[in-house]
Amino acid sequence: MALPQFIGHRGYSARAPENTLSALHAAADAGIAWVELDVQCLGDGTPVIWHDTHVRRCSDGKGRLKELTLAEARQLDVGRWFDPRFEGERMATLKEALDVIAERGLGLNLEFKLDHRDEPSPLIDAVLPILNGGLPRERLLMSSFSNDVLDEIRQRDKKAPLGILFSEEIPRDWLWDAERLEPESIHVDWRYMNEARAREIIEGGMALVCYTVNDPDRFNDWWDIGVTSVISDDPLRFDRFTRALEN
Repeated sequence: MALPQFIGHRGYSARAPENTLSALHAAADAGIAWVELDVQCLGDGTPVIWHDTHVRRCSDGKGRLKELTLAEARQLDVGRWFDPRFEGERMATLKEALDVIAERGLGLNLEFKLDHRDEPSPLIDAVLPILNGGLPRERLLMSSFSNDVLDEIRQRDKKAPLGILFSEEIPRDWLWDAERLEPESIHVDWRYMNEARAREIIEGGMALVCYTVNDPDRFNDWWDIGVTSVISDDPLRFDRFTRALEN
């Protein structure tokens, strides 16, 4: 899989409300080739593009996401909190997001969000049928912090393009997960990145994806070890990105 150097975090979340259709269009308009989005299910089982377990941060509502039906979620304004220009934005279903991604020719890193108390099967049952045929495999990466999610996806689809997400430091036993799951990529929080482990990943033939990078100057030295991609709220802050657009 040929991942780009820059992936828009939750769409183009520096310019539009995160995880919305507007953020996807903003990314495409800016020349961002791939986006990262989060998926989880409402209480009625509908997979939606949303990051938090609750709705209070990015909408005008309150309560937990899993307590809402799609009809109730549609009543929420998920744009005005970011800027009045986005008033009236509604929560996007996975299907709606995929339609825009396909229409605009984007690639997608879809992160499966799973509460540690929940079983992975309902989320995977809801998401995989929508993904199948929605995008070419070379433009789709499925990632998660949950090994339970990744294990079950791999059991169902031996060729699924997977990305393993690690929080904080890359664990010493990262290779055990990689050998079992055979991922396309390893995703790490760049603030906790260990150079020796990072080189192990690169030398192992996997893409090294760093999140969430918004300080080009502080990150600059990491390019030299062979980082494949960065996930950023604003790729246009990077000279590398703007030069590539100009060329």
